Amino acid sequence: MSDKSGISILGIYVADTAYVATRMPVMGETLSGSGFSLGPGGKGSNQAVAAGRAGAQTSFISKIGNDPFGEMALKIYQESGVTPKLTIMDDMPSGAAFIFVDEQTGANAIIVYPGAAGTISVEDVVAQSACIESSSVFVTQLEQPAEAAHKGLEIARNAKVRTVFNPAPANDFPEEIYPLCDYIVPNETEAEALVGFPILTEQDAARAGDMLLARGVGAALITLGERGVYYHTSQVSRLIPSVTNGVVIDTAGAGDAFIGGFAAALADGANDIEAVQFGCATAGIAVTRRGTAPAMPDLKEILELLETPDAIKGGAR
Repeated sequence: MSDKSGISILGIYVADTAYVATRMPVMGETLSGSGFSLGPGGKGSNQAVAAGRAGAQTSFISKIGNDPFGEMALKIYQESGVTPKLTIMDDMPSGAAFIFVDEQTGANAIIVYPGAAGTISVEDVVAQSACIESSSVFVTQLEQPAEAAHKGLEIARNAKVRTVFNPAPANDFPEEIYPLCDYIVPNETEAEALVGFPILTEQDAARAGDMLLARGVGAALITLGERGVYYHTSQVSRLIPSVTNGVVIDTAGAGDAFIGGFAAALADGANDIEAVQFGCATAGIAVTRRGTAPAMPDLKEILELLETPDAIKGGAR
């Protein structure tokens, strides 16, 4: 019996300010929008909320400012069952994100300022070693400095904790990170940045997966929008279709929903394919709702979708 349990996630929190309109304005232009929302976001924070709501014991390691945006973070962690492992800074604001959402398609474009979380250091991660080492699964991304993500993955690997690396946004990171990844989870754009060619077909995804495996990762999971997730290991290479329970209206945070759900299922003892399917269902519900963290479904909703024989294909990103 393992003494490890739950999930630890290293990442950033930002307040999402989302604007809905027909298109992005050009420089110097002002457009009327058709919607606005303010809510908690940031990749790592969203993933933690998704995992917590999906039933996993989840700890979130980050930094926030001592401000109203930071208070918003603490509130959603309490509501979602997430244990915050936070440094609260008086001299830096909490991060914020500008999100444009196309009112016709739900597609999005995002600008992120990490604020306090941008100062996460190797020392900050080392200070949370016990949290990481006691977890069953460790998750991180690249919105905080890459050296902090590297240290977190290193601590987890040394403690035999399964590691999930989301190379998002598509920033540079040390090659030494690859062998520390049990699972690497890029979307099409991030995968293209990693391998140097576009991911247009399943064959492209398999070829990209081979390249990522050659760099030392255990499994490559390339998220392909409404098509689903391409799962690639040395033994298995297959597309796992996405599912949804309604009309897609907002894809912001869908990748985070997938990763949070995937990690939650792994921590609960699911095998890889089951965990990917659970992650797809998590994302498939999130995309039918506005916002990022507030759109994350609970365990009951995810299980109901997985048990629905006529669930609509298409949804995860």
